[in-house]
Amino acid sequence: MEKSKVITEEARLLSKIKPGQVVRLVSITAGHMLQSRLTSMGLLPGTMLEVVKNSEHGPVVILVKGSRLMLGRGMSSKILVA
Repeated sequence: MEKSKVITEEARLLSKIKPGQVVRLVSITAGHMLQSRLTSMGLLPGTMLEVVKNSEHGPVVILVKGSRLMLGRGMSSKILVA
């Protein structure tokens, strides 16, 4: 099986992860500007993060390397995690 298919099958959108779960960032499927912004916030492939808050509406709050980050729903739907 191709590597890209394995990642796609295992990966889920960050916006779909329930609070309390710890996941690994797989990739960011966004344009260059958003990728650069998220990278500058420490969101790199392989980084472990914990979802602190994620309701149906509003931002997703994550814990990354000891810092809490608040991501808009649009941003969180462009981040694939496993």
